[in-house]
Amino acid sequence: MEEAAPDNAPGPCAGFKVLEFGTMVSAPLASQSLGDLGADVIKVETLIGDTSRWTGKPERAGINGFFSQFNRNKRAISVDMKTPAGIDVVRRLAREADVIICNYRPGVAERLGFGYETLKEDNPGLVYVAVTGFGTDGPYAERPAYDFVIQGMSGTMILQGRGGPPQMIQSVIADKCAAVTAASAALGALLARERNGGKGQFVQVPMINAYAQVALPDMLTHETFRPKETSATKIADIFQVWECSDGFIVGMPIEDKQYAGLCRALGREELATDERFASIAARMLNTQDLFGWIQAELIQLTCSAALAAINGQDVPFAPVYELEDFMADEQVQHNRTIFDAQDPKGGTTRYVRHPTIFEDTPATLRRHPPRPGEHTDEILAEAGFSGDEITAMREGKVVA
Repeated sequence: MEEAAPDNAPGPCAGFKVLEFGTMVSAPLASQSLGDLGADVIKVETLIGDTSRWTGKPERAGINGFFSQFNRNKRAISVDMKTPAGIDVVRRLAREADVIICNYRPGVAERLGFGYETLKEDNPGLVYVAVTGFGTDGPYAERPAYDFVIQGMSGTMILQGRGGPPQMIQSVIADKCAAVTAASAALGALLARERNGGKGQFVQVPMINAYAQVALPDMLTHETFRPKETSATKIADIFQVWECSDGFIVGMPIEDKQYAGLCRALGREELATDERFASIAARMLNTQDLFGWIQAELIQLTCSAALAAINGQDVPFAPVYELEDFMADEQVQHNRTIFDAQDPKGGTTRYVRHPTIFEDTPATLRRHPPRPGEHTDEILAEAGFSGDEITAMREGKVVA
């Protein structure tokens, strides 16, 4: 992911304007993704600001590390959206927007006066993406939902516990799934608008749906055919961490040729034709024996020796990294998966790149995360407000 000037957006979303009404992760990450791809993203915040601005250290020049990872490639305006003048600002901005991404609780934007039904009157081409916990209707629509709520309800935590207490994935994974889904939904709705003559639409992204799409397909294997077979065998746990003499590695021989390669790598060629392990189906039925012999061999080797032998047989194994190890990995550095960029306001900032690599329309870093209200006057002037009107709104604490 390369750097470019703020007014030089070569990405596929160049020319689109996105308004973000977002806090914390889901809406901010979704709009950041569109910003990476070239969209002009305006982060519309309350006068207090996005909650993630106040999550604590590390901080530099008024911006903290957490906020930085979800808010690059944006301009920022601060508006008192509980005042008629503030809602007038929002509506003026929305007239020229292609996309709105909002993760306020259902009904909040409508009560404040900038719900989809209101905004589409002045902008029928508007794509309005609402990220919520459970959807805008139904028995849980009014409930607050954070990542841990969705993880808890998803049915995955028992499996994560592996026979012990339920365990969460130690990351805001449900929020990030919702963000990726919301960005995809926005692009899909823009494509539909192009094909239908310019009509926008309201798009819902319930977090519970987004996380289920990512977490549950493989878990539903034995729920696929109805009625469910009561004698269905349990899915084999193939997510193994192997202990070596000096650390841990991960991997699994899925295909038959990979299993044969693992047998050669560990000097146990005779087990390649053992009827318990000779096919993938047989191995899935005999995982206890399979894992037992693999672990017995690996514990005698260092991680580097084991990986050299196994990877030499084209079997998918890898080291268990610390974060620092991941950032130093040669393929990660080659891909610029993690990259550093000099902030014009001072200091170097480290980011995770946009994952896609476009041949002709690349994702770029054009703006570092904005300070609260950093672009308020600029954005208001673009929306047609005069200098006197902007001054009056500042004096009246409508904007900041």
